[in-house]
Amino acid sequence: MENIRLNVSLLRRRVPNLTSVAKSVGLRPATVSNLCTGKIPVGRAEVRTLVALADLAGCSLDDLIIRGEKVEMIETKIKVVDLFAPLTKGGTNGLVARPGMGQLVLLAELFHRLKKDGFTTMLLNSEGNHPEVNDISNEIDIITNSIEESYEKSLALGNSKDIAFAADRSHVLSGKIQELQEKLDNVGIHSVTTFLVDLSGEVVDEDLPFGPLETLWQFDADLAARHKFPAINPVYSTSSVLEGAHLDQQHLSIQQRAQKLLRRYRELRSLVNVRGTDRLPESELLTFQRGVRLEAYLTQPFYVAEQFSGKKGESVSLSDTLEDVRKILDGSFDTVQVDSLSYIGSLR
Repeated sequence: MENIRLNVSLLRRRVPNLTSVAKSVGLRPATVSNLCTGKIPVGRAEVRTLVALADLAGCSLDDLIIRGEKVEMIETKIKVVDLFAPLTKGGTNGLVARPGMGQLVLLAELFHRLKKDGFTTMLLNSEGNHPEVNDISNEIDIITNSIEESYEKSLALGNSKDIAFAADRSHVLSGKIQELQEKLDNVGIHSVTTFLVDLSGEVVDEDLPFGPLETLWQFDADLAARHKFPAINPVYSTSSVLEGAHLDQQHLSIQQRAQKLLRRYRELRSLVNVRGTDRLPESELLTFQRGVRLEAYLTQPFYVAEQFSGKKGESVSLSDTLEDVRKILDGSFDTVQVDSLSYIGSLR
């Protein structure tokens, strides 16, 4: 199958207000978002949808669709991220959460890990008063106060240094992020991996909260309430890396099996909360119990939270995550106590 995907960066530059514009021409913002992240492969999209997007961007279909170019994944060694919604190098990655769901902790942890891998971390100060951002300042190499300053700092580093850059949604709404990305693209700087957060929490009510994204991490209120961190929803989070042509087939197979199990587990959990497990058929009980174990395994101690959690941070390679999840799916840990799977590294 030909390796094709949407030119997300072009869409981002040309149509900054894509949510409202998409609705005005009869496109569902959720469909556009899923096409950008790869949840819906471009090859399965309706022709009229692609033509409408090309018209909005003022480009040809050839410009809109990228062929033969692989999306590069950054292995974070965070289990739930690498398995369900891998980080795209050089792409724009959005965190969708309300305050208190742990998005800034995840951002701090990502920056901590990326710095170890040689990235320079940069934060564009948010508009308004958000003292909670101070909690991640230890993981920031460069703090800027304007788009112009962010551009100058990025230009000085050039392509010789990978940059992890974070900004609040207020800069997206003003169009400043699109302006920065276009300026960097025009001078040939493609080494910036962007993280977008929303400190107000309003982002969860939007269909296309940050415009086109390569990776979307949707946080889950239920996971956060039950202290299952990182509270990333494994069903609704997605990444353009997950397109079949970009991803190792073993990874794709295990990811799809795990997502199917967790989707059904979440449905059963609602029933169990009301009626208990006694009335579940044996096959459904097995699904529920494996879902409980997989959910527990996907929790992980973070390095940046060691002084608060009392647990040493853990890194788990993608290969170990895939093998561990496969064993849980196949029933190798059916008799293991759930608590022993919570907040650990790998099962090896």
